[in-house]
Amino acid sequence: TAAPAHIEKPHAPEAVHEAEPPREAVEEKLPSRTGVQSQRLRPPLATSSPTPQAPAASAPGAPARPVPQPPRPIPAGPRPGQILSGPRQPLPGGMRAPEPVRVASGPGAPAARSAAPPAQSPAGPTAGAPPAGVRTVPTRPGLAGQPAARPIVPPRPDLAAKLSQPRPASPGAPSAPRPGVPMRPQSSPVPGQPIYRGPIRPGQPLVGRQGPGPRPAGPGMRPGGGPRPMHPTSRGMVAPGLAPPPVEQQRRPSYRPGGRPQRDRTQEHEEKILRPVRREAPAGPPPVNREITISEGITVKELSEKLDVKASLVIKKLVDRNIFATINQTLDSKLATELAREFGASTATVSFEVEAMHEVETAQEEKDQVKRAPVVTIMGHVDHGKTSLLDAIRLAHVAEKEAGGITQHIGAYQVEKNGRKIVFIDTPGHEAFTRMRARGAKVTDIVVLVVAADDGVMPQTVEAIDHARAAKVPIIVAINKIDKPDAQPERIKQQLADRGLLAEDWGGDVVMVQVSAKTKKNLEALLEMILLVADLQDLKANPGRPGMGTVLEAKLDRGRGPVATVLVSNGTLRVGDYFICGAVFGKVRAMLDDRGEQVREAEPSTPVEVLGLEEMPEAGDSFQVVTDTVKAKQIVLYREAKAREQSLAKSSRITLEQLHKQMEAGEVKDLNIILKTDVGGSAEVLTDTLQKLSNDKVRIRVLRAGVGAITESDVLLASTSNGIVIGFNVRPERNAEAVAEEEKVDIRLHTIIYNLTDEIKLAMTGLLAPVFKEVYQGKAEVRDTFRISKVGMVAGCFVQDGQLKRGSEIRLLRDNVVVHTGKVGSLRRFKDDVSEVRSGMECGVTIENYGDLKPGDIIEAFVTEKVAPEVFA
Repeated sequence: TAAPAHIEKPHAPEAVHEAEPPREAVEEKLPSRTGVQSQRLRPPLATSSPTPQAPAASAPGAPARPVPQPPRPIPAGPRPGQILSGPRQPLPGGMRAPEPVRVASGPGAPAARSAAPPAQSPAGPTAGAPPAGVRTVPTRPGLAGQPAARPIVPPRPDLAAKLSQPRPASPGAPSAPRPGVPMRPQSSPVPGQPIYRGPIRPGQPLVGRQGPGPRPAGPGMRPGGGPRPMHPTSRGMVAPGLAPPPVEQQRRPSYRPGGRPQRDRTQEHEEKILRPVRREAPAGPPPVNREITISEGITVKELSEKLDVKASLVIKKLVDRNIFATINQTLDSKLATELAREFGASTATVSFEVEAMHEVETAQEEKDQVKRAPVVTIMGHVDHGKTSLLDAIRLAHVAEKEAGGITQHIGAYQVEKNGRKIVFIDTPGHEAFTRMRARGAKVTDIVVLVVAADDGVMPQTVEAIDHARAAKVPIIVAINKIDKPDAQPERIKQQLADRGLLAEDWGGDVVMVQVSAKTKKNLEALLEMILLVADLQDLKANPGRPGMGTVLEAKLDRGRGPVATVLVSNGTLRVGDYFICGAVFGKVRAMLDDRGEQVREAEPSTPVEVLGLEEMPEAGDSFQVVTDTVKAKQIVLYREAKAREQSLAKSSRITLEQLHKQMEAGEVKDLNIILKTDVGGSAEVLTDTLQKLSNDKVRIRVLRAGVGAITESDVLLASTSNGIVIGFNVRPERNAEAVAEEEKVDIRLHTIIYNLTDEIKLAMTGLLAPVFKEVYQGKAEVRDTFRISKVGMVAGCFVQDGQLKRGSEIRLLRDNVVVHTGKVGSLRRFKDDVSEVRSGMECGVTIENYGDLKPGDIIEAFVTEKVAPEVFA
């Protein structure tokens, strides 16, 4: 067999051969192709030479010698995947485009490849035409500065059909070309070729295509996807040697092609702020169509039940007000009123006791009502015989046990007459006990006004009349002390008539009875008139309901704790009942009647002492038995909180600036007092009495007013505040006395209010600085002056008025002008030293440390004395 024909390459121009590098260097710069398929896709190239040479004959059986191959030329055109850079430049004068490759068409003929173009022939267009039967392969034109492009090698015929089969379509990828379908336009990128659309401008990044649709597959591209990461054709890569584009050109458009442009969010926000917003006025509350009653400390659940709405709606209204509450949260009366108004309801606020009484009265029937004993309050001026009259009725001796012979506490007693009970309440008549008289008038059914026949109508008598009229209760006048010789009952009637109380025998409607507590005259008639007036009032109560009443007095007992004197006005109070007493919660542990005997229950119009309170209640508080202890404790907590708020608000009303200025100027002195009494009513009364003694010079501050014995804490408080401790009908504890001696605290004990007020007035006077007062003694005229050695200037004087004493303070007047103030040094009459010289006598006078005396001067003598300041002037 003949050896395969070798391929001969035509000789290239001389300039080209000089620029050809070695074959090994060219192969290193060419992109490497891996895989078996790339080797099969490159068939041997046919050589197209204008004058082919026949192969040399070889001897038979001789081995074939390899034909030396000339070096491969450098491709003049870009390779697939090669980076294009620089603008298109014209070819140099001595260079031309490469010759197209001619492929032999004969069967079995080897293909020839022409790497170098032949020399240009001026023969015309037909000079370099390929022979017949040879198919031409198109080549791309080369770029300036680069060698001629290597011709594209077509695939083998057996692979053409295989490669023309469509690929499996990926999401967003274009469909593969099918046989018979025209090729894509020239403007679209061709797989396997670099993307190039004209000259490259300086600063232009080499980016992928901008049109819609997926990217084509090719070098640096992923089929159906974006460019490969860090590939030269990836987005944002800039051609070497070119400056990056400006920032404005690098920014992506804020909208996609064909879509709506997106507005700047900052601009939208500014426009939204500047754009006037149309706000609708909130809808007003619905019209009022009903009325409900709310009690203090009402809960959210109770309010929703009264409004007949769901509790969640009430809670929602509270959340709108930034108030987060639960269903069992207590509400303020003002807030509950506002919430009810939003649901179309008006409110009427009542206390817990009033609401409980209203509920019981609504549920009770007329047959449950029974007659009750009348409550009679004895009122009048001090020392008019109120307690003595009550002792005569009760056959007791209470007045003899009163300190100072006056009543200083409010007391309740029960008397039986003709099988019927009458409850008497004894009130103090002193002017300081106004609140006690007011409380007695509020809880009473009848007022017995006691007036002394020998004294007449006094200020506290008029005050008692006013209290009775304010309470709208009938008045029975008892003209007492008619057994005295100077008694004038008719004058008393006239004085009462002037105050609007006209006696029945004078044509009025006021019952007047002349009695004597000492001789017990007409006491039975007085009791009969009380029962008659009670029958006219038709007093009834329901003993079957829970007990309720009023606290008349409260005290702190060392062995029994807080004790309250309660007058049961309705219902029945039993041992073991839970109750609310103002802001105090408790349970009835025991009850004592007016004679000190224990009782198990107290019916209406019965005064009892109740034990079992947690704290000291206030006199005048309402007493109410409760069945729901949880609700009762909520009410107590609510009242305690309101009391704290009121105390803080009251203290904040003081003008501290003015007070501070007065204290700096020394105008106001403070007398701090710690007051302890036996009962709460006395503490209340004494606090008011002492504070009324304050004036613009001395201010009394009651730092603590309590009930019970004087304790160690009271003494320490007085020591800290530089005050005094006053005990009214109480004694200090043993350790309190020891602490008082150590701290030098003064403890004053009193049993009569008169003595207490007098001592406080003296203490107020002692706080003020003493007043110095000049007392005139006399004057003398200087008749002559003479000087004595070792003595000094001596004035011969004549005493015109009063007397002149040795050591007296003097003023030297010259022409009625004070020229000196000093003291008398020595006083002589002739040669004798005397202590004083009276009026009409002559004497010699020297003045201490002064010698400028002249005839005609007047010496005026006086003395300075300390005088107590007048506090209540």
